Amino acid sequence: MTGVVLARGAGRRMREPGPADLTPAQAAAASAGRKVMMPIGSGIEARPFLDYVLASLADVGCDRIAIVVAPDQDDVRDRYARTMRPSRFELLFAEQPQPSGTAHAVLAAERAVGGAAFLVVNADNLYPRAALAALAALDGPGLPAFSPANLVATSNISADRIAAFALIEADDDGWLRRIIEKPDGSIVAAHGAAALVSMNAWRFDDRIFAACRDVARSARGEYELPEAVGLTLSRGVRFRVSLAEGPVLDLSRQADVAAVSRRLAGCEVRL
Repeated sequence: MTGVVLARGAGRRMREPGPADLTPAQAAAASAGRKVMMPIGSGIEARPFLDYVLASLADVGCDRIAIVVAPDQDDVRDRYARTMRPSRFELLFAEQPQPSGTAHAVLAAERAVGGAAFLVVNADNLYPRAALAALAALDGPGLPAFSPANLVATSNISADRIAAFALIEADDDGWLRRIIEKPDGSIVAAHGAAALVSMNAWRFDDRIFAACRDVARSARGEYELPEAVGLTLSRGVRFRVSLAEGPVLDLSRQADVAAVSRRLAGCEVRL
């Protein structure tokens, strides 16, 4: 199994002012927008958040991982190609020249993936092992679906942030019917307690790449992965929806650093 980690984000939200309890190393990473390299912990025990994301993919059987990076993300390349070379998986880099959206980021990994099935995860989210293992065990494309109430109860993500996540609609047999990117309040209210959301973790095969090439820009001016999935659905590709439970740890803002550090204190990481 191949894993793809979307680490190209510009880090705009991480640059926004936050609490004053960051260490000097954390403050430097935040001001640079380098959220995936945010030191978790303190002193010599601190390690980048990306270490945890990579280890989680290795834990569910990914023996080949491609990190999608910007041309200037030398800190990521230096760590994993030189300083901390992984022994549990083959590491590749895929370059996304501009931050043009998540569908464009997946397309950047096409050559690294080849024709194999692959998992896709955000570099600023740490997903439950059970959710990733369920994805890896599927025999075709799929995604985990999370309950907003469960995410609020188990994760470090507030309800107002979850309200902006893509909504998932599945049929009675557990196949994806549609995915609604950036739903408005009326759509969220209509789903009520039965709502399920996507946390941008996926299992794909190579049919996703044509949709990533063909998808139109969204209202935000980006090529969005949920919209590429919708295009793939319209072309007859089926996606299995796997019900999942949190926690999903999110490292989008400076205010997330302390909560994520507490959650990961004492966790063993093997690369």
